[in-house]
Amino acid sequence: MSQDNLIILKNAATGEVYWTRKNKKLVTRKIELKKYSKKLRKHVIFKESKK
Repeated sequence: MSQDNLIILKNAATGEVYWTRKNKKLVTRKIELKKYSKKLRKHVIFKESKK
């Protein structure tokens, strides 16, 4: 994976982190994805944050 395309998705409540890719040419907004939180044991929203 190219390091340029990598972004961090972070959960505000627990501070958990997911790494994923984003096409910065097509998607200009910050993304929010619903992912599984191991600490909370349910699906919650993870928002894009700075590296």
